[in-house]
Amino acid sequence: MDEIFRVRITVRGYELDTQGHLNWAQYLHYAEHARWECMRAAGIEHDRLIASGAGPVNLDVNVRFLAELRGGDEVTVSCVFTWRNGKTFRVTQEFVRGDGVLAAQLTTVTGLLGLTERRLIPEPGKHFRSLATAPEIMGL
Repeated sequence: MDEIFRVRITVRGYELDTQGHLNWAQYLHYAEHARWECMRAAGIEHDRLIASGAGPVNLDVNVRFLAELRGGDEVTVSCVFTWRNGKTFRVTQEFVRGDGVLAAQLTTVTGLLGLTERRLIPEPGKHFRSLATAPEIMGL
């Protein structure tokens, strides 16, 4: 897929820390929102994914904070899924301010948890592909 999936979010005042920056935990919320929106754009609704007996789980998260995000700032959060062999995949996300400055980079190592057996599903890309109507949005 040539086009990277992106979501635009406005930083709200109640999300700020005492220095007036976007609170560090909100970056995780923004990233999660963007990942679910990406899956939804690919045709994978939350309820349908859960009904299939699986749900995504983040196993490792790394955030690099590079520039401030402040109240009222517009930020665009991207989503790039990288599929590999095995039970995990990587999601790389960039937080870009409206002025084009890269504010943060977030990378997760994620798996797809079988909700009955409580174990990671092998080849999660296959499971997502079987549910997606536009799998190319997720790089499938």
